[in-house]
Amino acid sequence: MEPTDANYDEDQVPAYTLPDPLVMANGEPIADAATWTQKRRPEILQLFKTHVYGEMPGPLADARWEITEEGQALAGRARRRQIRVHFAADGPCMDILLYIPAGTQGPVPTFVGLNFFGNHTVLRDPNIHLNPNWMRPERKNGIVDNRATPDSRGCLSHRWPVADIIARGYALATVYSGDIDPDYDDGYHNGVHPLFYKEGQTRPGPDQWGTIGAWAWGLSRAMDYLQSDADIGDVAVLGLSRLGKTSLWAGACDPRFALVISNESGCGGAALSRRRYGETIRHINESFPHWFCDNFRRYNDAEDDLPLDQHLLLALIAPRPLYVASAVEDRWCDPRGEFLAAQAADPVYRLLGCDGLPADEMPAVDQPVQGRIGYHIRSGGHDLTAYDWSQYLDFADLHLRERPMPTGQDFPTADGESGLEPAL
Repeated sequence: MEPTDANYDEDQVPAYTLPDPLVMANGEPIADAATWTQKRRPEILQLFKTHVYGEMPGPLADARWEITEEGQALAGRARRRQIRVHFAADGPCMDILLYIPAGTQGPVPTFVGLNFFGNHTVLRDPNIHLNPNWMRPERKNGIVDNRATPDSRGCLSHRWPVADIIARGYALATVYSGDIDPDYDDGYHNGVHPLFYKEGQTRPGPDQWGTIGAWAWGLSRAMDYLQSDADIGDVAVLGLSRLGKTSLWAGACDPRFALVISNESGCGGAALSRRRYGETIRHINESFPHWFCDNFRRYNDAEDDLPLDQHLLLALIAPRPLYVASAVEDRWCDPRGEFLAAQAADPVYRLLGCDGLPADEMPAVDQPVQGRIGYHIRSGGHDLTAYDWSQYLDFADLHLRERPMPTGQDFPTADGESGLEPAL
């Protein structure tokens, strides 16, 4: 339930100044792509690690995967593949559900995203494994006593139009977020966090990853598999709501994601925190204290003290294609704040030699704009809809079918190769 002190009045949005993406913390201006790549981008990335999402480890040395099931789907129009990823010899694992267009020759572009209630909710297909792990209770979707029931099969298929995605020539991969870390404040005793604890450690440090960081790490582990699959080409990562925050952080940390989509990600995602509109940093930290690193709590009711804002997160995606989407009835996620963040990331895209967001003003409802940055605000409320997917597929057609990347794509990474961060 939304708190009674949430602001939905534009006249009550305070005056604020955004950190300039093209000015270093020491005041040095950024005038060329090389300086952005070598100095400003690493500085911004580290600020987000320290203050918002936490430091994130790299892959585990003994991780492995196995194909647990394959078969035809959608009356022969697609191939279904289920892959179990073992993060370590002992401990949690995650299941990837993958649909690939039948009859394709060579790698196909692919969408990957986390889901809320298990892979079996994506499509009413009895061959999809019913997930046995903990889930947030939602009886209307067949989740009873924190576990999925057979009634939950296909309950969220409207968010995953598999047939339409396949018909457009794309593959789709999805993973249940709770396979990676359950979405409740358990002190980080379940999920993947304990795999990285040192002797005597019982929880991450104040600048180390929370649950959103763990989910983003899991998306990179899915990417490890996808890169090994000869059927898979460029990969677009997307997410709704808290999983939209996750897709942005995953895209910022892992440059292997060729396109990044935020669907109504709001506070801690695409929306500007300094606007204090709808959900605020205090609201999100009080409701979900496990999502972010502990340091983020310093900025409850102190947004102006943050040395960054979410437009800088969007800028970290540059020059890769980025799509930000809002919904007119979803005021909690601050649609205007999401648009303004995308607009404020535009100068970085321009610096790197490509167009950015082709809009000086927030577009009308159901009137998308698409450059290297895309944006729409659609009719309706908080959801991932067929309309959203239609825009994402068009955007992917524009950028992934024939994808010339501008100068600046090959930015250096922490280990110099994969774009993955070193282990803690």
